[in-house]
Amino acid sequence: MITALDPMWNLTPGSELIIGGSAWQIKSCLPHLGRVTLVDEDGETWKTSLSELMHRPDCRPSTRTRTGLPAADRGRQPKAMDDLEEHQREIVMLRMEHLREAETGYRSGDPLDALPHEPRPQYDPETTTLTQRRQAKARELRKAAAEAPTQAKADGLHRASVRTLIRWDTARAKYGPIGVADDRWLREATGHAISPELREALFAVYAEATDRRSKLTMRDKERLIHQYVSEVFSSSDAEPTAAEPADTATVKIPNYDTLRAIWKEWFGSNGARQRYARSAAKAKQYATGRHIVVHRPGQVVALDSTVLPVKVLDNVFGDPVSVHLTLAVDVYTRSIVAFRLSLVSDKSIDVAMVLRDMMMPLPMRPDWGKAVEWAYPGVPNTVVAEFAGYEVAGLPFFAPETVTTDHGSVYRNHHLVEVQRVIKANIKPSRVLRPTDKHSVERTFGAIRSLLFALLLGYQGTDVADRGVDPEADACLTVTEMEHLIATWVVETWQNRRFGSYAPSWDPRGDHSPNSLFAAAMSQGGFALRIPPAELYYQLLPRHKVMIHGKRGVKIKNLWYDGAALDPYRGELSRRGGRNKNKYVVHRDPRDPCFVFFQDPNTHDWHTLRWTGLSEEGEVPAFSDARVREAMRELRKRGLAPKADTELLPVLLKLIGGNIPVEKWPTQLSKRQRTEHAREVAQAASAAADRPANAVKKEPPAQPAPVPSARADSPDAKVVPLRPKGRAQQVHDAVNSERRRRREAAVPNQLSTPPDLSERLRSSSLLALLDDDFDDDDATITAGEAEEEASQ
Repeated sequence: MITALDPMWNLTPGSELIIGGSAWQIKSCLPHLGRVTLVDEDGETWKTSLSELMHRPDCRPSTRTRTGLPAADRGRQPKAMDDLEEHQREIVMLRMEHLREAETGYRSGDPLDALPHEPRPQYDPETTTLTQRRQAKARELRKAAAEAPTQAKADGLHRASVRTLIRWDTARAKYGPIGVADDRWLREATGHAISPELREALFAVYAEATDRRSKLTMRDKERLIHQYVSEVFSSSDAEPTAAEPADTATVKIPNYDTLRAIWKEWFGSNGARQRYARSAAKAKQYATGRHIVVHRPGQVVALDSTVLPVKVLDNVFGDPVSVHLTLAVDVYTRSIVAFRLSLVSDKSIDVAMVLRDMMMPLPMRPDWGKAVEWAYPGVPNTVVAEFAGYEVAGLPFFAPETVTTDHGSVYRNHHLVEVQRVIKANIKPSRVLRPTDKHSVERTFGAIRSLLFALLLGYQGTDVADRGVDPEADACLTVTEMEHLIATWVVETWQNRRFGSYAPSWDPRGDHSPNSLFAAAMSQGGFALRIPPAELYYQLLPRHKVMIHGKRGVKIKNLWYDGAALDPYRGELSRRGGRNKNKYVVHRDPRDPCFVFFQDPNTHDWHTLRWTGLSEEGEVPAFSDARVREAMRELRKRGLAPKADTELLPVLLKLIGGNIPVEKWPTQLSKRQRTEHAREVAQAASAAADRPANAVKKEPPAQPAPVPSARADSPDAKVVPLRPKGRAQQVHDAVNSERRRRREAAVPNQLSTPPDLSERLRSSSLLALLDDDFDDDDATITAGEAEEEASQ
């Protein structure tokens, strides 16, 4: 029986199932006979068995009737903290403080961050039980409600009992801080009930204000709505006067505020940017004089970024560039659990992907031998490989509990706050002027510099005075080769290197390495084999709250995205309440603006939406948000205002480099421009590598293979790869494809030119030689380009 296998299934009459993308309602269910009767939206009845439903891969319970979900999540996308208003978030944080004090005795939940009077006697965990502390908290809240009933009622604490505290604590453990919020704050948005006449007036004024007139304010639109209703649906044939009251008309028109709300729900807010949630509050400092004892892997992970002290060559032009190295080190085992190389300073999306990397097992690479395979005791490598889907290297992976960072803005923005909620980890900045809080990762940077980087060509040293003659000319490794070199060194050398003075406290004189410490921890406390699903990639991407346009899809960062997944929701509101009422949540990877990802509200499946400016999949080179902003500035200079993204594509391709001949790329572009192109290619390749295999059905063409190292007998004995031709050719192919598409769209039915008499005789002659094969498409494109150049 399905209910015994999965508690999400609810086979009671009235519950809903999604089968093959269609909604079916359960009319009757006989579990003892294994039969169920379903009814679709058209009233068609279908009698089937529970066994058939159980084994259908396209059958799942609908979120509108699924049991176990909060009321605010049924039939809608999951709720989040940024759906709450500011005062509502303050109430949630106040409730969280009361729960933490009842659970641990401290408002912050951490004895190292205790207030001067904590713990209070009635909340001392050494002398009281959890039930006693909850009872004391309930008495305290009742007393506070009696003294200040208005404030207690506003905070929702005037009726808090022991049962309420238990219910809040259970929801907090399951959903995070949003579980403490009142579901009535996020109730279903039902919209406004208006008459058909007012609806006609709204669309008529929208068409007038959009297509014909100059930009109007909402007050002007309100007057036009009144004028349209008065002239078209007036109760009398007489002309209305200015002194005539508004209620003489047969159609009731709402006030200005209601009309403004309806206009914003239906047609958007005239391109106004959405407000982002407030940045993470300033972290409190730990209490001094006490140290945290780390006794298991994943308890504390130190994360930091620095500039790589070795000059490397970019993968496009071969210019020497500086890259940024982001490192994640497990404090207990000193294992380098994740790292990333980026041509730009790390962003919040890069930090999120590093956190995801430390939760995923490291795949084996072709040139790695059996010595670096997963060999930790307790879990055989075949079991890990079966769960992961590939051969796994011997590097620890786990879900981090606490991540210690510095005070950079990249670690404190709203995106990282959402990321730590998704992975259920605490991201805490280190204390000011306390280098010991991140000494492990800082010491690891120094160790890698002395053990590996100092031996490579292109090393710049720790100071400008210690630098070589020309480190840029000595650079011989590309970014891809450097990433592979660091990964190989980590799994083969660092993970097996003896600690020395950094041995564990329980065996200071023993021989230990990161691998041996992780194996000892597995034998002591076991190992939780938890590999996150592929959907974690989508959940870690930045969220955008948008409305779905009926014809064009969704608009994010000046670009429109569309796909078949939006068809059931075109012209409909999301019914999500709270701050972003009636808006849909779309996730987007800033490194690759060609795609965004949409989660279906009913099935919670993820779908990929493509940029509508893509003529064909895989034909547009990589670009970034900065390139889009530059294209919009160019359009404004020309006085253009494109109505579709296909009109934006030619300007974007020109900025990418489509109008520069292939053979002149290295000389015509400045070093800054070449670096920008190389960064865009590297970011797009990184985003494509992070996406799940089924995210995009047809991925863009892979980046060119790494350039082989220079031969030892060459004059330079170094690599200077100049590979802009591949990117330039990619741009030219995109331009030609767009030109061909526009010609075919302009003349859909072209008449073929009949051959002349000589060709007819030649085709029938048995002595004529065959011509060399040629590509008709190339010839057509060349002719089209010649015509366009002649017209110009």
